[in-house]
Amino acid sequence: MKKNIYSTQQRKVVIIGAGAVGATYCYALAQSGLADEIVLTDKKEDLMKGQVLDLGHGQSFFPTVSIRSGNIDDCADAQIVVITAGAAQKPGETRLELIKKNAAIVGTIAEDITKSGCNGIMLIVSNPVDVLTYVALKRSGWEKGRVIGSGTVLDSSRFRYLISKHCNVDVHNVHAYILGEHGDSEFAAWSMTNIAGINIDDYCPICGKCSGWKKQRQLIEQQVRDSAYHIINYKGSTQFAVGLALVRITGAILRSQNSILSVSTLVESDFGIKDVCLSVPCVVTDKGVERIIESPLTADELISMSHSADVLKKAIDSL
Repeated sequence: MKKNIYSTQQRKVVIIGAGAVGATYCYALAQSGLADEIVLTDKKEDLMKGQVLDLGHGQSFFPTVSIRSGNIDDCADAQIVVITAGAAQKPGETRLELIKKNAAIVGTIAEDITKSGCNGIMLIVSNPVDVLTYVALKRSGWEKGRVIGSGTVLDSSRFRYLISKHCNVDVHNVHAYILGEHGDSEFAAWSMTNIAGINIDDYCPICGKCSGWKKQRQLIEQQVRDSAYHIINYKGSTQFAVGLALVRITGAILRSQNSILSVSTLVESDFGIKDVCLSVPCVVTDKGVERIIESPLTADELISMSHSADVLKKAIDSL
């Protein structure tokens, strides 16, 4: 049986960026019991100290964990370094419009993490996450599996939620993925979608809940694609669901769960795509992305995947 290399040592997670996403992730991670030590870092020292103090006051209500402020040197012995730092997405602004602001920030952070001697996994959350994952990978010089992006793990959760609401079934019985860019060119892999093991095409006649299912599919997919924009317009940022998505990825790494997650990773030949980071089904372990699962997508889905790759390549080339 494979032994988890972190089973006998402290499970340490460093979070770079103490803003809404970083602090919410820290809050959710603390309650999960996954980490032994959480270190929060930020250039805004008062924000960092305030978040740590606030979280510390709640320690009697969640599993024992050390939460403290720190700096880049703490990455040296971290199992996971999570980068949430960067300019926030403004109302009406696309994720790709953030590229020039955040590429320099994340690239520098990736280099600093490498200089610290870190042997763990780098998880990119800052947007546009696919482009920044590529930037961090190139600037760090690490093996491709050790630098991953949060990708469409959250989008896939939104997708499952909307299907569950429409079909009136428990979301835990819905299995579905959003693939490609974490952004406007993402697409729903309907061919991989099933409810209780029944392919969605076969489930619909059994359900008999609605007519015009093709149109409903289009509406659901568009709702997923527009979700972040709606939330940002309502309250300025997304934080709760993405924090939980990050905990899910963290658990897969720290516990070496061999979980299949749609994280963003460098694709070099799968799905006919080369040299771009985007979300595909991946087996996630304590090594990061251990392998890509090249699912048998339909011709239309492969076209959508190729389109996402082209969009992201153009964004990378713009750097």
